[in-house]
Amino acid sequence: MSKESIVQRIISDAENEAAGIIAEAEKRAGEVIAEAESKAARNLAGTKAETEKRAKAITDGKAATARLDCAKIELAEKRRAIDAAYAAALEKLIALDEKQSLVLADRLITEYAEKGDEIVFAANYKYASAVVKLDIVKEKALKFSTGDNKIAGGFILKGKISDKDTSYAALLAADREQFVSEVAAKLFVTG
Repeated sequence: MSKESIVQRIISDAENEAAGIIAEAEKRAGEVIAEAESKAARNLAGTKAETEKRAKAITDGKAATARLDCAKIELAEKRRAIDAAYAAALEKLIALDEKQSLVLADRLITEYAEKGDEIVFAANYKYASAVVKLDIVKEKALKFSTGDNKIAGGFILKGKISDKDTSYAALLAADREQFVSEVAAKLFVTG
């Protein structure tokens, strides 16, 4: 073998070895790139899923807040309607005719007045003079006074031991406390 063929052979072997190293490096680079792309795709999918989850949580939270706000508004309107119903009831009680007023007054005095109490009439009570003529007033020896602007319809009973608010506003407040659920059910029938 000649010197030239040995050099040629060495160069050829070196080129083959270099080509093998380059091929191995390219193969390894391809694997690394494929792995990186796969990891990037997984990260992207995870990020998208997390983003969708967060977006859904935010949307659900906003929807819940909106439902709560709507419920608050609805409740406020229902309360306003109930207030209006009781205000109308107060107006109707104040506007009762003499016969109905006397029946109600007789019942209240019979049930709540004690001997010697004082009947304090509201300033707008039209039938005070008729009430003081009731038999129960004489029977219980009740005193009376008129013209209290603080009383919302009807009268109160002032006693030595305790006072009893039998004004129309107090009667309606007690009724409201006891029957507000039933009133609301009648006012706001659904279905």
